Amino acid sequence: MTAQPLWQPDLSARRKPLLSDFMAEAAMVSGLALKNFADLHAWSVTQPLVFWPLAWEFCGLVGDKGSVPLQAHPDPTKVRFFPEARLNVVDSFLKNADSREAIVFTGEAGHRMVWSRAELKREVERLAAALRDAGIAPGDHVAGYVPNMPQTVAAMLATASLGAVWSSCAPESGPDVVVDRFSQIEPKLMFAADGYVYNGKTFETRAAISEVAARVPSIQNIVVWPYAGDAGNLPKSMTAYETFKQKDAPTLDCRPMGFRDPLYVMFSSGTTGKPKCIEHSGGGTLLKMVVEQQLHCDLRPGDRMFYYTTCNWMMWNWQVAALASEAVIVLFDGNPMYPGIHRLFDLAEAEKVTHFGISAKYIDASLKRRNRPADSHDLSALRVVLSTGSPLSPEGFAHVYADWKEDVQLSSICGGTDILGCFVGGCPLLPVHHGEIQAPMLGLDVATLNDQGESVKGVAGELVCRNAHPSMPTRFLNDPGNTRYRASYFATYPNIWRQGDYMIRTEHGGYVVLGRSDATLNPGGVRIGTAEIYRQLDKIDDVADAVVVGQSFDNDVRVVLFVVPAEGAVLDDTLAARIRTEIRKQASPRHVPAKIIAVADIPRTKSGKTAELAVRDVVNNQPVRNLSGLANPEALELFADLPELQI
Repeated sequence: MTAQPLWQPDLSARRKPLLSDFMAEAAMVSGLALKNFADLHAWSVTQPLVFWPLAWEFCGLVGDKGSVPLQAHPDPTKVRFFPEARLNVVDSFLKNADSREAIVFTGEAGHRMVWSRAELKREVERLAAALRDAGIAPGDHVAGYVPNMPQTVAAMLATASLGAVWSSCAPESGPDVVVDRFSQIEPKLMFAADGYVYNGKTFETRAAISEVAARVPSIQNIVVWPYAGDAGNLPKSMTAYETFKQKDAPTLDCRPMGFRDPLYVMFSSGTTGKPKCIEHSGGGTLLKMVVEQQLHCDLRPGDRMFYYTTCNWMMWNWQVAALASEAVIVLFDGNPMYPGIHRLFDLAEAEKVTHFGISAKYIDASLKRRNRPADSHDLSALRVVLSTGSPLSPEGFAHVYADWKEDVQLSSICGGTDILGCFVGGCPLLPVHHGEIQAPMLGLDVATLNDQGESVKGVAGELVCRNAHPSMPTRFLNDPGNTRYRASYFATYPNIWRQGDYMIRTEHGGYVVLGRSDATLNPGGVRIGTAEIYRQLDKIDDVADAVVVGQSFDNDVRVVLFVVPAEGAVLDDTLAARIRTEIRKQASPRHVPAKIIAVADIPRTKSGKTAELAVRDVVNNQPVRNLSGLANPEALELFADLPELQI
């Protein structure tokens, strides 16, 4: 890291950031001299009764927020924001539904589709009427086994307009992965596409859709849009999307909901079993997202937001929220590097993207390929580059400014599915330094704590949030008494949210993320649960035992699988290929290990659990933090200094 910034905001420009206007309003409301972002952030944390209502008004949420901004409680899970509010977030998403563009979609094969705000609203009206006729009521669950397409956005908004709850998985996910998720939420109806395109190939998914529906008996209707095949040849159990829509639907009349009523169920990574079902409120998540987008990313009406994501990832929900700021969302479905690294820059140039979001791994791949779009593409519209999924290296920061565009705000962000938002991220009032995330999010009391719960700076600590905020989950499904919820976030530090990331608070007030402090895998920025891999290994008789961990390697995390072969079996090329095939087929290509290595034993805790964290620490040359808790600590020696992990 260097003290010389890579970028400085030009606060004398004619168009100052929205955050400047918000800070002026906050100063007027509070009567305080808020001179800089640090002052504003401190005020937002200490005065939530004033900050969150002001954010609601400034960011343009539609609805009645009531007279009570917050009901306080010492237990953060029992704090209630806007308990009297009545709103439906779809009214915010679809406000001012005129002829301006709302969604621009490009598929890998070149298909382009554009919907105006009025066209999007009409599509939502037709789907909402059809869903109502299909028996979908407030609190029901609707699932999507879907690509990142305009129809997916419309299906989600139609679901939300009725007060129902949306969840989605990408079509490349295998049936086991999808069933693990959808069987827990028991959706009444499932939207799907009959295929997807990736890396120049078309993959049909009708068989997978049928298998998921057969294994999730709650699904009463399957609505499919043709992406790979012919809508006229759908199985009788499926209804074509165009047939399902109600042609003469009435004007949209969204059902008023409470601020805390659910909108999404997101899924954890499934580290120790089936993925946890994390329920998120409509009001809370939208308010948090528009604060992040408008105030931290300077997103304005007419801006064009692109984020490379699938419908498995929370960044899909985050991008779609940009509609509530009257921005255009630019969707892409397919391989972002097909036929080459230039593909997304072609898109950014053609669609005049103002906010360009990708993973840190993509920036790293661009650097390795010596990609220099500054010489080949017109990126004059681009103002903000967003990066998340894994820590962005200092070299990645430098590459963006040297080879992409020198006058952009590079907003590395860190948050999670857990809050459908960010803990730390960009700030248009602050400089960007090598390898550093700029600032904490407004309204969140972010800190780094050591094992004793003390706030630390300049050394590694746990990322925590010491106050409640609107986008905390409402609950986990199937979790009586909030037991799993509290164990997931509040077990380490009482009444303080622990996210599970290691980071350093820098001298600039920024943050450097060091990686996950739990056992979740994170290759290429995609969170993967180890249980999803173990489940496939259970089907292979030649595997007696196994442990899978993430190894920090080449500015990323790669999945490493250690296998104890069954008696009489050998981990040869044939068995390794069989393991990879089973995981790819039943989970996803992202679950496939980069390395498969034979070992004689697997370390376990005294309660019999696989000691993933201990193995991961050894593989990454870090001290093992809980050696005394292992039943067979000598087994860790089998994982130390392995030549296979050096390449």
